[in-house]
Amino acid sequence: MTLTGDWIDAGETQDVCRMLEAAGHRALLVGGCVRNALMGVAVNDIDISTDARPNAVVALAEAAGMKPVPTGIEHGTVTVVCRGVPFEVTTFRKDVETDGRRAVVAFADDVESDARRRDFTVNALYATRKGEVIDPLGGLPDIAARRIRFIDDAETRIREDYLRILRFFRFHVAYGDPAGGLDPDGLAACAALADGIDGLSKERIGGEMVKLLAARDPAPSVAAMRQAGVLTRVLPGSDDRALAPLVHLEEMHGFDPDAMRRLAALGGDNPADALRLSRKDARRLEGLRNEAAGPQPPEALGYHYGAETARDIVLLRAALFELPVPRHAFAAAELGANAVFPINAQDLMPALEGPALGKALKELEDAWIASGFALDRQALLKLAT
Repeated sequence: MTLTGDWIDAGETQDVCRMLEAAGHRALLVGGCVRNALMGVAVNDIDISTDARPNAVVALAEAAGMKPVPTGIEHGTVTVVCRGVPFEVTTFRKDVETDGRRAVVAFADDVESDARRRDFTVNALYATRKGEVIDPLGGLPDIAARRIRFIDDAETRIREDYLRILRFFRFHVAYGDPAGGLDPDGLAACAALADGIDGLSKERIGGEMVKLLAARDPAPSVAAMRQAGVLTRVLPGSDDRALAPLVHLEEMHGFDPDAMRRLAALGGDNPADALRLSRKDARRLEGLRNEAAGPQPPEALGYHYGAETARDIVLLRAALFELPVPRHAFAAAELGANAVFPINAQDLMPALEGPALGKALKELEDAWIASGFALDRQALLKLAT
């Protein structure tokens, strides 16, 4: 099998590989770029594996007029920038010791040793710069079947890094066959070792979960996570029953996938802390969760939060309470987002001041919103007298 594509034919890709090969080293494209190309998915980042040691990679890149950046040199990785395009070049490695969170690695000289320290067979595929695919561990049949399968023994791979449990579900969402379901051996191993998630950092867990929830349809994988006892480890108190209806409504109404909207549907006990979300995401999630259970109509939501957030809340309510999206709800949210309250404090002064002024403005604004923004300035001033 031979790979083709602009990404592999690009002069920068070819030049970095030639730079290593000219010095007698191997240069193999590896991992996501090979997997995606074989599956017909867009290739973004290009990683290269080599038997050259990191210091040799640095010296060769400098001699070739490229820029080496020691982004992870202690782990064997040098980012080589060729005409502005970055390539992660990593020396073949093998695991010496693992503790479920991180590994002690040693450099290796052969492809198979490097492949066996990876997680899934679909990620242990290599290709030469001419596109010739190298499959040391039988990943090609799994590519063809769109099956996410752990390399060798699933429990052994998971014990090396318990984050692989979450990656198993995420990769199935992104690359697996929905009709085929998750690999049963992998699923059983994830269920058996789910308690290992407790030792992972919240940042690593959150990164995986946000990526999973941003996929087109994560609902089947999240349901499998619940059944395997994984979801409660990640998000205590969560409930995925509203997730599938939410994804259905998103597709029906033309909404792009959104991780925070879906996380709001899952609920749970303090998910912002459990996943160590950014302040921005935490604030948005809290607003979505609070208003999804609140009484404000779409036009009021649009006025207070903007049209986009208001539409998110409308969708969430429909999914959580198993109701259709109200007719004209999105238009009402847009109307509210564009509405401008026609009264200001100056209009009520000096008759009103201090707390009384604030209270009056709030009451008038509430009446204006309740009218569907129909009350004009004169009508509101009459109400104030």
